[in-house]
Amino acid sequence: MGRCTGRCSLICLCALQLLSAFERQIFDFLGFQWAPILGNFLHIIVVILGLFGTIQYRPRYIMVYTVWTALWVTWNVFIICFYLEVGGLSKDTDLMTFNISVHRSWWREHGPGCVRRVLPPSAHGMMDDYTYVSVTGCSLSFQYMEVIHSAVQILLSLVGFVFACYVISISMEEEDTFDFIGGLDTHSYYQDHIELKPVKPVEISNAIDFEMRLLDLT
Repeated sequence: MGRCTGRCSLICLCALQLLSAFERQIFDFLGFQWAPILGNFLHIIVVILGLFGTIQYRPRYIMVYTVWTALWVTWNVFIICFYLEVGGLSKDTDLMTFNISVHRSWWREHGPGCVRRVLPPSAHGMMDDYTYVSVTGCSLSFQYMEVIHSAVQILLSLVGFVFACYVISISMEEEDTFDFIGGLDTHSYYQDHIELKPVKPVEISNAIDFEMRLLDLT
C-alpha cells in the first residue's frame, strides 16, 4: 500500500515537473536565454527517465533522478542569486545568453502590466540596441518573475527528492524480504531431503524381514 502511494505520488509529481519545465522552456526560448534552455533540456530528460523508472520499477533510474534533483536545486538557487544580484552577480550581464547576444529575460518587456514602447531611432545610436525599448507600468519586475519560476522548481524538486528516496527505500526493503524468504525456503527444502534419505532403506529392510517371517511360517 505504501509503495503504491509513493509511486503514484512520484508519477504525479514528475508529470507536474514536466509541465512546469516545458512552460519555462518556452519563455526562455522567447528570451534567447541559452544557459537556462540547456538546463531545462537536461531537466526534462532526467524527469522523463525518473518517470519511466517509477512506472517500470527501475530503482537505478530513480536514483539518477534523485541525484539530478539536488543539482537542479543548486542551479535554480544560482539563478535566484543572479537575478537578485547576490554576491556580486548582475542581472544586466550576458551570462544567461553565453555572451552571444544582448537579449534579456522575456519577462522584462512582457511582464504583468508592462507597457512596451519603442523609442525613436534619432534619440539613440543603433537601431538594434536594447535601449530603444522602453518598458513602463510593470506590476512585477522581471527579476521577480524569474525568481518565482526558480522557486517553484526548487519546491517541486525538493518534494520529488523526498518521494524518490521513499520509493527507493521501499523497493530495497521488498527486495531484501524476497531474498530472505527465498533463501529460507531453499534451506528448508534441502533439510527435508537430507532427513528423508535415511528413512527409505529402513522401511525397505522392515518389509523384507516381514516377508521372510511369512515364508518361515508357511
